[in-house]
Amino acid sequence: MKRNKPKYKQIIDAAVIAIAENGYHQAQVSKIAKQAGVADGTIYLYFKNKEDILISVFQEKMVVFVENLQEILKSGETSSEKLCRMIENHFAVLANDYHLATVTQLELRQSNKEIRLKINAILKEYLQLLDEILIEGMVSGEFNSAMDIRVARQMVFGTVDEITTTWVMNDYRYDLLEQAPKVQQLLLKGLKA
Repeated sequence: MKRNKPKYKQIIDAAVIAIAENGYHQAQVSKIAKQAGVADGTIYLYFKNKEDILISVFQEKMVVFVENLQEILKSGETSSEKLCRMIENHFAVLANDYHLATVTQLELRQSNKEIRLKINAILKEYLQLLDEILIEGMVSGEFNSAMDIRVARQMVFGTVDEITTTWVMNDYRYDLLEQAPKVQQLLLKGLKA
């Protein structure tokens, strides 16, 4: 499969940089190819078009978030501890890759509706794992058992997402990871029974 080939990963990583530095609309396939060190035509051996590249970038990079969250779920910690680690992990992944942060927080949101729907489908797995933490906490009595899971998910993910977007919009001028304890404290107070 193409996704397991080194050039595929090389193009994905190059696309993150090209899109972050030029913006999605200005990141022509030729710029992505140049960044990847491949011929323009090579891109089309792996991707249908630039939209396919953007969706593939998000799909490939979301795997890191999902796999990390799956490990957190297996940890045997309390729901509160799992939620805190999820928030910290989310911030850490993006704080360690400014280009990826720019792409996920800014460029993906400027895409057309069809792309956004595909991106939402990819994000769904991550949100389902977040739901598992919330439901586990509700069942154990650690979180409010009467809360609306959908609203709770939106509150948690929306807060983490907005904090990250604000950090990107402020040109990464402060330490995103330093925000984690503040976010954790506020969210846990809102979820408690």
